[in-house]
Amino acid sequence: MSISPMPSMPSSARAAVLCAAALGLAAAASPAHADGAGPSAWSVAPSAGEGTRPAKDGRPSFYAEGAPGAVLHDTVAVTNPGPRPRTVSLRGADAGGSGSGAWIRFGERRVEVPPRTRAEVPFTVTVPPGAVPGDHPGMIVASVGGRTERVRLHLRVEGPTLAALTIEHVKVSEADKGGKRITYDLVNRGNTVLAPKLAVHAEGVFGTLVDRPPRTLPVELPPGRRVSLTEPWPDAPALDAASVRLTVSAPGGARDSATASARFVPWGAVAGGGAGLLAVAGGAFHVVRGRRRDSEVPEPAGEQGQEPCAGRELAEVGTGTGPGAGGKQ
Repeated sequence: MSISPMPSMPSSARAAVLCAAALGLAAAASPAHADGAGPSAWSVAPSAGEGTRPAKDGRPSFYAEGAPGAVLHDTVAVTNPGPRPRTVSLRGADAGGSGSGAWIRFGERRVEVPPRTRAEVPFTVTVPPGAVPGDHPGMIVASVGGRTERVRLHLRVEGPTLAALTIEHVKVSEADKGGKRITYDLVNRGNTVLAPKLAVHAEGVFGTLVDRPPRTLPVELPPGRRVSLTEPWPDAPALDAASVRLTVSAPGGARDSATASARFVPWGAVAGGGAGLLAVAGGAFHVVRGRRRDSEVPEPAGEQGQEPCAGRELAEVGTGTGPGAGGKQ
């Protein structure tokens, strides 16, 4: 570990600090933070000019690349601008279940950083001999008290790489705040970290409903990672049948598409209209049934073997022998 003293504070800055303390500003009212000893008064970052891809103006993250079995070296800088020493704990961690956290080793896992000092701590990344080629993202984790800071480590193992991506389980469903939503899964089937783009297209009975060009999604997929995402569809039609197609792509030639079908029916209106139709149909059924019962009432029966009408005629003519009868005297 190498330690570099920070530049001394200019006299004008010291005068300003003393003036602020004399006036009793809010910073002086908080003892844990007034002297720079608060939890935010330290930082961790890659050391400048180290690694396999150094940058002149500092690096936002670590980048290392090597063959299986290689031992890679780099340095992390821990800065303590406050007036009190700090003890910082360092460790390696995975990003996306890559397993690279176990490959990271520090010269010192607990580092005491003097006041107004920057400590540069070396570490190594030992790539296992049987490591799979491709990306194995990790991170450097620094902790002091209850605060933790992380710096990303982009690690690539030399060898053939494959960018492969699939989109699965596409479904259209109701959104929580109205409208519809399209849910789907993205799976990184290759061995490189992917930054996917998504295009959305939907066709209805009367034409195109959605045509969104490819846009970069706010996710980064390490190898083997699956993530479930949602695409909003607030202006979905109230009545239609649609075919939805999602197309995902990523640098390196990764590309895949998946479709889903959806029917949009205003069930409230259908339920109300259905009740009215049922009422009308029920009334019509009772009318028809009543008429059918009337038509089924039997006529009075005559003598055996005679038609009802013939029986009525005999009753009217009569069969007696009295006066006025139609028979013979």
